Amino acid sequence: MSRMIQIFDTTLRDGEQSPGASMNVEEKLSIARQLARLGVDIIEAGFAYSSPGDFEAVRTIANEIEGPTICSLARAKPADIDSAWEALKGGAKVRIHTFISTSDIHLKHQFRLTREEALKRAVEMVSHARGYVEDVEFSPMDATRSDETYLCEVLEAVIAAGAKTVNIPDTVGYAIPQDFGRLIEAIRKRVPNIDQSVISVHCHNDLGLAVANSIAAILAGAGQVECTINGIGERAGNASLEEVVMALRTRKDLFGADTKINTEEITKASRLVSKITGMMVQPNKAIVGANAFAHESGIHQDGLLKEKMTYEIMRPESVGAGKTHIVLGKHSGRHAFKKRLEEMGYHPNEAELDQAFERLKRLADQKKEIFEEDLETIITEEMDRPSETYKLIAIHVESGSEVTPTATVEMSIGETVRKMVGKGDGPVDAVYRTIAAITQTKSRLLSYNVKGITGGTDALGEVSVSIEEEGKTAMGHGADTDIIIASARAYLNALNKLAARAARGGKTEPKVGLI
Repeated sequence: MSRMIQIFDTTLRDGEQSPGASMNVEEKLSIARQLARLGVDIIEAGFAYSSPGDFEAVRTIANEIEGPTICSLARAKPADIDSAWEALKGGAKVRIHTFISTSDIHLKHQFRLTREEALKRAVEMVSHARGYVEDVEFSPMDATRSDETYLCEVLEAVIAAGAKTVNIPDTVGYAIPQDFGRLIEAIRKRVPNIDQSVISVHCHNDLGLAVANSIAAILAGAGQVECTINGIGERAGNASLEEVVMALRTRKDLFGADTKINTEEITKASRLVSKITGMMVQPNKAIVGANAFAHESGIHQDGLLKEKMTYEIMRPESVGAGKTHIVLGKHSGRHAFKKRLEEMGYHPNEAELDQAFERLKRLADQKKEIFEEDLETIITEEMDRPSETYKLIAIHVESGSEVTPTATVEMSIGETVRKMVGKGDGPVDAVYRTIAAITQTKSRLLSYNVKGITGGTDALGEVSVSIEEEGKTAMGHGADTDIIIASARAYLNALNKLAARAARGGKTEPKVGLI
């Protein structure tokens, strides 16, 4: 049977201390509802004494949220503890969380207390809180920079006074996993009555080790982890709830521990907190980042298509993140490209697939993100491509407010390569006149339409043209991030259709213009 680790969520208290992350009562209540759906054990709803808004948030959440224990933070001062109780007293399951520092740095420079005075106050305030509730938590702030013997003395005293949970905060993110795990082990050995209390940990991320330290503490015997959604919090933030929970869930073989978290609600919680606080989640954030289950490497994509476990240690569905996302880009493989096309309903032959794959690679070098509309344009062009009598090799265009638009076009006609320079009323007109001169065709442009397939300045643009020659009409399509090249491709696509019809009618020799 796995040991169950309690999840103490402090998004609404410590998370709100992130600069710019302040929340009103309704916003806090909305997040609290999602935390209840997520299945956290304790919600630290705020710091009741700190402001009328926080008091009201704690009171509202305590009265309206069912399931988790609702907690308020309180300094080791009578007024703070009284205020916490006034806010919490309507709730079914409530906790008062009181704290005072135990590090000499804090006692000397901030609190201006001796060790003896701090210990006495800690005991008195735990006893005061126990006069209101049975569930009292005590935190010796800056525990990781405290003298170990003194820290253990304080913990023993507050447990004797009635603290059901003793929280070991790495307040300034100073600890590293080996030392933090050793500290938890030392507390278990050196505090005689530690079995009467749950050991909790509250890690900050100043060195990027908050989750690692929390995990080390669990391995050393901690029974509660204090964390936040998306890891938000003071300075560099707190231990990320989703990372702690999924580490335990994924590596049960190592930890022999788990949580009661409904992991399918993780992504919803992440997005809600991000929306309300305005703090965006970095794309490469573990578990909830946009790229957490996205794969662009051809090697990874090939493995995933054969067996998910090759490159995913958890399923995106398990955290409510939908499905694995195969990102097509310049590192993608042919296997993934073919699979995506089949999912879209296209089944190209090998030649069409080869041509389309080459175009994908070229397009991926030009733009950051490939959209499904891009793929559709590429594959429909290749599958609808007539035999290429006329093939574009290169284009160079000069145009401007004081320059006569001039196009240099190089193309092949059968086995012959031709290059010509021409002018026009605009860059597209110059290209079309030059192509017509090289091919010696007499087609008339009936329509010309441009549309952006996707958003952004690097979007793939699609050009559609309709041309007529000797009573026969043809539609042509072309796409490229360069609209002039797309225009040339569309025109040549239409000319090739007319040439293919002419060839079927017995006229097999294409015209070649003289230079």
